[in-house]
Parts: sequence; structure tokens; C-alpha cells
Amino acid sequence: MTTIYDFEVKQINGEMKTLNEYKGKILLIVNTASKCGFTPQYKGLQELYEKYKDKGFEILAFPCNQFMNQEPGTNDEIQSFCQLNYGVTFEVFSKIDVNGEQADPLFNYLSDKARGAFGTKGIKWNFTKFLIDRDGQVIKRFSPQTKPNEIVPFIENYL
Repeated sequence: MTTIYDFEVKQINGEMKTLNEYKGKILLIVNTASKCGFTPQYKGLQELYEKYKDKGFEILAFPCNQFMNQEPGTNDEIQSFCQLNYGVTFEVFSKIDVNGEQADPLFNYLSDKARGAFGTKGIKWNFTKFLIDRDGQVIKRFSPQTKPNEIVPFIENYL
């Protein structure tokens, strides 16, 4: 795998989608959870999406239940939660694992290309964010504590 465009991911409805469909766009890929202290970041993510979507920016959210069971719901419950509580209109995909033997191949790739603090590969917590350039290359990893509005300069630099 040489870019994120080489991956297929499962949509929230269970159908597969190739990330090649996002070719030429700036992407922010985020592992999310509905019952996390960082869950209010959905609001900031939605604001980013609304501000930059017409300029070639997309957010891809991947719910994950690996961190203290903070995403226990079904895919339908997750989708409803995101829309009702935060008005999310960016794509939310099927729930996945981001660490361990069952980790989604996309997140293995992302965490290998953009290591965390002290060079760690594993995802630390919900709302770890990866910025991808228009060529499908991983630019940067942002910690869960990084608020969406703090990513604006990086997004604007690549738009």
C-alpha cells in the first residue's frame, strides 16, 4: 500500500467503499466515540467540514469501542447520535478497531506513517486525527487533545 487510496473501508450501511473516491481531496481521518470526554469535538469537526468542504476537504470518521467501551452502540445508533446531537454531515463509517490484531488495515497504515509521541505507533485514545494531502499521503497526526480549530492552519496550508 502506497497511499490511502489503496484501501477499502466499510461504510456505516455495511457496503464497501474505496478511498480512491476521495482522490485529490484533503482528508482528516478521525477515530471517534459517542461517550468520550472528547465527543464534543464532533461540533468542531462539523464546523471545519462546513467551512472547507467546498474547497476539497473531507472528514472521515471511524467509530471505535476500544477505549473504555466509549462507543458501545450499533452503527445505526452511532449515525443517529452524530446527526441528532451534532448535526454531522461528513461521512461516519462502520465501527472498527484501531489497535491490535483486529485493527483495520487503514489505521495500521496511518499509525505507521504518522507515529505518535515518542515514536509510538498505537492510537492513544478516541479522536486521534490524521491529515492526508491531495496525493493520499499522511501529513500529520494530531493527538486527541488537539481541538479541530487548532488544525485550521494545517488544512489551509494544503488547500
